[in-house]
Amino acid sequence: MSRQLHLNVNILNSGVFGGSWRFPGTDGLASYSIEHYTSIARKAEEARLDAVFLADGPLLDPSTKHRTGNNLEPTTVLARIAARTERIGLIATLSSSYNDPAELAGRLGDLDHLSGGRFGWNVVTTAGPVAARNFGRTGEPEHGLRYRRAGDFVERVVAAWAARTEYVSPQGRPVVVQAGGSADGKRLAARVGEVIFSAEQDIDLARDFRTELREGARQFGRDPDEIVVLPGLSTVLGSTEAEARQRRELLDDVLPDAYARARLASQLGFSLDGLPDDEPLPAELLDAPDASAGSQTFNRVVRDIIARENPTLRQLLKKLSGGGGHRIVVGTPEQVADDIERWFRHGAADGFNVMPDVLPSGFDDFADHLVPELRRRGLFRTEYEGTTLRDHLGLGLPAAPAVERGPLEAAR
Repeated sequence: MSRQLHLNVNILNSGVFGGSWRFPGTDGLASYSIEHYTSIARKAEEARLDAVFLADGPLLDPSTKHRTGNNLEPTTVLARIAARTERIGLIATLSSSYNDPAELAGRLGDLDHLSGGRFGWNVVTTAGPVAARNFGRTGEPEHGLRYRRAGDFVERVVAAWAARTEYVSPQGRPVVVQAGGSADGKRLAARVGEVIFSAEQDIDLARDFRTELREGARQFGRDPDEIVVLPGLSTVLGSTEAEARQRRELLDDVLPDAYARARLASQLGFSLDGLPDDEPLPAELLDAPDASAGSQTFNRVVRDIIARENPTLRQLLKKLSGGGGHRIVVGTPEQVADDIERWFRHGAADGFNVMPDVLPSGFDDFADHLVPELRRRGLFRTEYEGTTLRDHLGLGLPAAPAVERGPLEAAR
């Protein structure tokens, strides 16, 4: 069989767009009910997607005035999804900075066993002062420290899974997922990641990123073909191009301006107060991304957009639409399939971590109209060939790392 796409759906609240919960016909509180997640997961399984994915952080965001932005704890939700589905993969986001490796290994290992080998772990180092305060810290750990700890943390968890003699998973052990476009993040991905999420907006930069990761894996003694790179992709679909653009315009109209500004300010690391809407951001305010302790990936993504397009503040807010900085594609199923195929055949992606504009309606459009178009082009499976997440991804079982004894570096 020829190489085919891998597709996940990110069940992100009411959708990736900042105003998705206000979109007509959408229940803004649905993401606080379990049925929201199980119904989307069943739909994704019917469409034969590789996995559902849940983002998370160990915090309750206090700024909920403009968006229902908090998440239910992912392993709790995915345990219920596992009971309501049979084949689809289940990827949970859990922090390496604010968890214990032995406890996490046991929790995810048990869920992987009980689900029949369908779990993956998205390793995050958790940026931001809110999470740090939840754990009694006055500030977040330094960026490099978070990633050094993460590398050792993952190796300890994987070694614990490999050593299990009871409740062994049918897939051997959960799949390790990682995202990070900083130098530290890419090194961690090359060292331990099996599925890598990215946020690239440019097709050539995305191809370079994938090539760099594969070469980095080789330098760590790993097989580059055992890495699956999935850029984030937000889709806005319509039966005609005009209909899709009208949907995007409505999403922009319902986006709370205060939320969009706060989100952009957190990505850039400085306040937007007093800046004019119809002028580009002042160059002197744009610090180098490596100076930020927070998410260097999205800092860089936004800076790249500014450097490439020189937008006004208003244009930049509209382009990002209150989302996470991932690429947004607007059009008919055929037009969006053209874009997906171009990135895939260009070597810029092995597939995509799909973030529908609005949930569930945007994913219904994706599953009902875009997936069949990808199948017509021979780019996506019609049936699962295996039962585990590793089967869906075409991943083998790499050797477990040799772990040195000693204390794990604290995320101070």
